[in-house]
Amino acid sequence: MLSKITHRSLRTCYSGNILSSHPRKSPILHRYSYKSRFYSDLILSDAQRKTIYALSTPAGKAGVAVIRISGPEALEVWKVLVKTSSRRLPEPWKMQRCKIVFPERQEVLDDGLAVFFKAPKSFTTEDVLELHIHSGRAIISSVLHALSSLPFCRPAEAGEFTRRAFQGGRLDLTQVEGLKDLINADTESQRRIALQAARGISRAQFEHLRLGIIHCLAMVEALIDFGEGEDLEEGVFEQARAKAVQLNTTIRKHLEDGRRGEIIRSGLHLAIFGPPNAGKSSLLNFLAQREAAIVTPVPGTTRDILELSLDIDGLPVIVADTAGLRSTDDLVESIGINRARNIVQGSNVSLCVLSLSEIYDETTSTLHVPPSLKDLITLETCFLLNKSDLVQVQPSQAEIQHAFGQNAWIASLETGHGTFEFFSHFTQMLKQRYETGDTQDAAVPLITHTRHRTHLECASQFIDSFLQYSAQDIVLGAEELRYAAQAVGKISGLIDVEDVLDAVFRDFCIGK
Repeated sequence: MLSKITHRSLRTCYSGNILSSHPRKSPILHRYSYKSRFYSDLILSDAQRKTIYALSTPAGKAGVAVIRISGPEALEVWKVLVKTSSRRLPEPWKMQRCKIVFPERQEVLDDGLAVFFKAPKSFTTEDVLELHIHSGRAIISSVLHALSSLPFCRPAEAGEFTRRAFQGGRLDLTQVEGLKDLINADTESQRRIALQAARGISRAQFEHLRLGIIHCLAMVEALIDFGEGEDLEEGVFEQARAKAVQLNTTIRKHLEDGRRGEIIRSGLHLAIFGPPNAGKSSLLNFLAQREAAIVTPVPGTTRDILELSLDIDGLPVIVADTAGLRSTDDLVESIGINRARNIVQGSNVSLCVLSLSEIYDETTSTLHVPPSLKDLITLETCFLLNKSDLVQVQPSQAEIQHAFGQNAWIASLETGHGTFEFFSHFTQMLKQRYETGDTQDAAVPLITHTRHRTHLECASQFIDSFLQYSAQDIVLGAEELRYAAQAVGKISGLIDVEDVLDAVFRDFCIGK
């Protein structure tokens, strides 16, 4: 019978079932063994191999590694790879002790644990099998090789498990982004802001905005269909306008958040600048708590940008130590100075380090800023007056704040005098400017990705356009509201946004 089955029918029935037509019986299904020479010669395309697998834990030696299999043939993988004492089909969502074997040779590859998640109650909403094995390189390689020998399985692409969860309705795009950010979170602030999205809190807020716009649109559409009179009460258009104004105010409030969400997610850029030999590299070493930069008494030691990623009291901070700013004929130093100016102008926070002995006149009790730095100083610039140990009479805090503002401190990085107070107040200032609340979800910024901001800006513009129309142009106004609802819907992926999906999932690690 098998010899009469065409190659095409085999390709169609790759899942293991072959349709047989007996002259005296109705068509029945026969189990088709993967060991058959016909099956082993059959090459299926990736589109036909619906079951995917990947290592879901980081590569390297550890106690346990998890290999995840998802798709319609996950249970078939259990039957040929997993051997338990009961020899029965797995009980869903229950971890079982087992042996992992190679299908053809029945060679035992490892002793481990296996758990089967029955669709749709799984991460991907498909049948999912997880193999918990020892995390040795040879063991992982042998199990992955065993999976590759199964003709209905293929390796997962980056982010494919999460993409299937999205397509199955388990997650929306904001939760997908939050999951990725949660995996990549290095600081407490990043964890907290990513967790809000992964838990669906951001999704609920965006959906609330979208439904509000749809409510406005429904009122306008009702006016178009029925008009005011016996069927509709008066003032419906005014109600729609008032609701639109309220929604637009909420959207503008989210947009005017100082980009806190994006900054916390990607890292706060802090630029240290000042004249040569003021103590900039010493400050970098102090913040890093190690000798990250070369420190010498020779002016111009630092000639290029030196960046470090630090966790400052839960905030992700990318600190840049720059070349000393001065007039010079040295070509290499000039290039470094130009780069330093660009870094300072593009940073989120700039910290100017000055030598107190060079800017403080003890006789007149006056403080001044070097002329070469004035074009880089703004109202948001912070100041550290270093080398306080080199002056006999120090300026008062009132004099310092009068000359440099509230965010100015005096210390000696050489002796350590005043460094604790400086670090404490500087950290507090950063947290007040960029930090989220410790426990209140409402304090966490809603916008964490550039595309969120872009779509909300478009929605706000469409609502503004709607508000420009009068009741006589209600049909045009309805279109503006429809575009606004679609713009917000793109954030969560509630409409067709294939190009957005590709951008979201391509940066995921394999196995997630």
